[in-house]
Amino acid sequence: MAQLPPRERLKRDCARAALERIRPALDRQTTVGVGTGSTANHFIDALAEVKSSFGATVASSEDTAARLRGHGIRVLDLGDAERVAVYVDGADEVAPDRSLIKGGGGALTREKIVAAKAERFLCIVDDSKMVARLGAFPLPVEVVPMASRLVAERLAGLGGTPRRREGFVTDNGNPILDIHDLVIDDAAGLEATINDIPGVVTNGIFAIRRPEAVIVASPNGIEIVA
Repeated sequence: MAQLPPRERLKRDCARAALERIRPALDRQTTVGVGTGSTANHFIDALAEVKSSFGATVASSEDTAARLRGHGIRVLDLGDAERVAVYVDGADEVAPDRSLIKGGGGALTREKIVAAKAERFLCIVDDSKMVARLGAFPLPVEVVPMASRLVAERLAGLGGTPRRREGFVTDNGNPILDIHDLVIDDAAGLEATINDIPGVVTNGIFAIRRPEAVIVASPNGIEIVA
């Protein structure tokens, strides 16, 4: 088997640490919410090794659902899941207070929906995602197509520089505006302000519903930020 590059090893390590954290609570009635992206993919691969110990999953994207099914793991529509015990996902940036920016892969709306449904939310990242303040990573905002210009104007008024993500639509059929140059001092407040703009589906700040713990892998080992 080919050796993973160092950064991928760290992603694998935090994913496996998350599995070990939730594994004692798994049973055949448990539904696990699964995020989207390269770190979440390592979690899916780890989850496949214990697929007989839980009931089903809920996926935050079509790509995630396909990977889960490829491992023979049952995938439910969120509406068919009575409860989601835990949601595990990565992030593009993590601040010290566990507020996040997510959506680099474009799945932010479904990620936020599954996180809202889940009883527990764990974030898994390598140490390169840890930042002193959110905002260096452009903030994704999913918008209704007819509102793209209006939303861009309002976001510019908040001090951001909106750029449409070219050649991309979400699983919901909507475009994404990536917002550069935002100063994010009050993550929860800005999350709510942007979501109140007419035509915004949601934005990639996860602060109103932030993870209960962030599992961080570095060359020095695993750290839990809680």
